[in-house]
Amino acid sequence: MPLEPRIRVRTPLAGGLDLPPPFRAVALREVGDAFAHAVGIAEREGAGTLVHVGRFDLAEFAVVLEPDEPLRTARRALYAGLAALADTLAAHAPPQKPINIVWPDAIMVDGALVGGGRLAWPADADEHAPPHWLVFAAMIRTFAVGEEEPGLNPRAAALAAEGFLDLGSGRLIEGFARHLMAAVDTWQQDGFAELANRYLSRVSPENGARREIDDTGDLLLRRAGSSGIERRPLAAALARPSWFDPAAREPRR
Repeated sequence: MPLEPRIRVRTPLAGGLDLPPPFRAVALREVGDAFAHAVGIAEREGAGTLVHVGRFDLAEFAVVLEPDEPLRTARRALYAGLAALADTLAAHAPPQKPINIVWPDAIMVDGALVGGGRLAWPADADEHAPPHWLVFAAMIRTFAVGEEEPGLNPRAAALAAEGFLDLGSGRLIEGFARHLMAAVDTWQQDGFAELANRYLSRVSPENGARREIDDTGDLLLRRAGSSGIERRPLAAALARPSWFDPAAREPRR
């Protein structure tokens, strides 16, 4: 199985989330960092631990996974997480509001950035052995505050301003957990190619190029009239998330 569901079920902490049984919620205060916290406890707490931060303007969360395949291929878990995130948004989107992905990690609503996902693994992990853990983390801007007033920056958006009036951070995280289970099930039952197709269906076309994702997660582009293949390595791209502003610790504006 690509992502072995070795999820230890414990009594959930009080976090106010209605999550499927495999997940255990860990709630942080507004100043917390879900990504860093999940990385810090991943070895001890194990798969299914879902860390979330109580913020009004941002849905911020991270989930611990335990893959049973080598790190070099297990990084494809990023695509499962992003497909689940995009499917969650699409389920609540107003009519005719497109949800797209910019490879590999950014989520767009109607052409404007709302957030994205990122992936971490142990620093000493062997490329050719299963890592002890992975952490998939995401941030989605839910409300515009301060300088993010609607219309000020057409390249950035918040869900409320885009018409997602019934999708606060808690409901988004709950939906993500369920869609992630469905994405992992697709990977396990139908193979990674089916999951990759779901992910790629949300990536905007690029000059008519045919796109594929190989077994290491790299994006392959085959352009019409050319016999060559353009390769975009996933591992290198993950080193610096395209959508994340490290100074502000939130999606770029």
